[in-house]
Amino acid sequence: MNDTVRVRIAPAPSGSIHVGNARSALYNWLFARQHGGVFVLRVEDTDQKRVTDEAYAAVLEDLRWLGLQWDEGPGAGGDFGPYRQSERLGHYESAARDLIARGHAYPCYCTQEELAERRKLAQAAKRPPGYDGHCRSLTDEECAAYEAEGRAPAIRFRVPDDATVAFDDVVRGTVPTRTEQIPDFVILRSDGSPTYMLAATVDDIAMDITHIIRGEDLLPATPRQLLMREAMGITEVPVFGHLPLLISPDGRPLSKRWGDVAVDAYRRQGFLPEAMVNYLVLLGWSYDDRTNVFSVDELIEKFSLQRVGKNPATFDVNKLEWLNGHYIRSKSAGDLAEELVPFCVAAGIPADTDEGRATLRAVAPLVVERLKRLSEAPPMVRFLFEEVTPDERAAKVLEDQRDYLVEVAQALERLEKWTSVAIEEALRALAAGRGLKPKQAFQPIRAAVTGTLVSPPLFESLELLGKKRTLARLSAASK
Repeated sequence: MNDTVRVRIAPAPSGSIHVGNARSALYNWLFARQHGGVFVLRVEDTDQKRVTDEAYAAVLEDLRWLGLQWDEGPGAGGDFGPYRQSERLGHYESAARDLIARGHAYPCYCTQEELAERRKLAQAAKRPPGYDGHCRSLTDEECAAYEAEGRAPAIRFRVPDDATVAFDDVVRGTVPTRTEQIPDFVILRSDGSPTYMLAATVDDIAMDITHIIRGEDLLPATPRQLLMREAMGITEVPVFGHLPLLISPDGRPLSKRWGDVAVDAYRRQGFLPEAMVNYLVLLGWSYDDRTNVFSVDELIEKFSLQRVGKNPATFDVNKLEWLNGHYIRSKSAGDLAEELVPFCVAAGIPADTDEGRATLRAVAPLVVERLKRLSEAPPMVRFLFEEVTPDERAAKVLEDQRDYLVEVAQALERLEKWTSVAIEEALRALAAGRGLKPKQAFQPIRAAVTGTLVSPPLFESLELLGKKRTLARLSAASK
C-alpha cells in the first residue's frame, strides 16, 4: 500500500450533502492535510433513479463552500480516474466475473417475490431472515433452466463458512464478526449495476485508499468488504475509523423528519462556513474541555482520530448559532456587509448596488451583536432602504401615540447637529419631562421609524436614516 496517506469521501448525490457526510468529509480532509496526504472525492452515482445533474453539482458546491477542496476527483483530475462510479461500470462487472471464476461468487436467479416469501417463512420459523443460499450450489443445467425462463441473474458473494472477520478500528478498537452473521450478499444486480459493497471495495483498491474514515452506519459493511478484498487476492488492509452517529436533541438519528439535515439548508439560513466547519468537527471530537473555537489551521494541527469518541453526538442548533454569532462578530464591517448582500437581495432589498453596500457597511456595526444568523439581518435593516409599514406588533405599540410622536418630531427638528449623541440627549430629555421609562419612550419611535420592534440601536438608526426621512416617518405615524 502507498506510503502516502490517501483518504476519500464518496457521497451519493441525491441532493445537498447531509451534515453527517459533511462531518465525515471534514475529518478525512483534516487527516489528509495533517499528514501531507491526498483527499479524494469519489462520486457514487450508480443509482440513476436518485442522481441528477443538479444534485451532483450541489454536492460539489457544498464541499467547496465548506472549504474542503479535494486533491483528486471531478474537476481536479488525478491518476486514478474516472472519479464518478457511473463511468467505471466496466471495472465492477470485471471484478464480479473474476470472483465467480475464483469460486467466491455465483449467479442468483431468485426473484424479489421468492426472496420475500422465503423471508416470511424464515421469520415464522424463527430462523435468521437473511438469504438462505438457494442458488449457492446450482448446477450448470439448473442455471440454464432458469435462464431459459428469461431470468437475468444477480451475482452474490459466497461468504466463507465458520470463520471470523476481525479488524482494528481507530475509534472502536478490535471489531470481530462471525461469518454466520453475514448471509451471501448481492454484489452485482440483475440489471448489471453494482451494489455499494462491490463498487466501494473495487474503487478503494484501485485508488489505493489507505484510510477509510466514515460513519458508524457503515460499520456492518466492513467485514463484507474485507472478505471481498481477501477473495480478490488483496492482502493489505486500510486503516478504518468509524465515526459516531449524529443524533437530534431528542436522541433520534438525524433525518428529514427531525428538521434540516442538509448543509445547504444551513447555508441558506445564514450560517457561515467557518462556523459550520468548527461545529461539525466538535460532533464526536474534542481537544479539551475548555476550547470550542478553532481556526482551520488549528484544526489541522490538533485533530486526531484517537480523540474521536464512540458515543453518539448531538446536533444542537443552539450551539451552532452560538459559534455562528462568534464568527459574525469577528468580521469587519466591510466583510460582514458583503456577507449580508445576498440575504438582503433575496428578501427584496436592493443591497447589491454601491449605495446599498455603503448602507450595509454603515449599519453592520449596529446589527452585528444581534445576529446569530445572517438571515436575521434583512428585517432589521429594511427601514434604511425603503419606506415602512408598521408590522402587527409595531402597529399595536403606535396606538394612541399621536400626540407623543408630534412632540418627538418637534424635539428632533430643533436639533442643529444630527448625531446619535444629540438625538439621544433630546429624546431622553423629552422622556424625563414626560416621566416615561425608556421602553415607553423609545418603542413608539422605533415602531414609527423602522416599522418593527426589532432593529439596530435606536439613536444610531435615526442618525443613519437621516433627519429628513426620520421626521417624515414620525409625521406619517402621527396622523
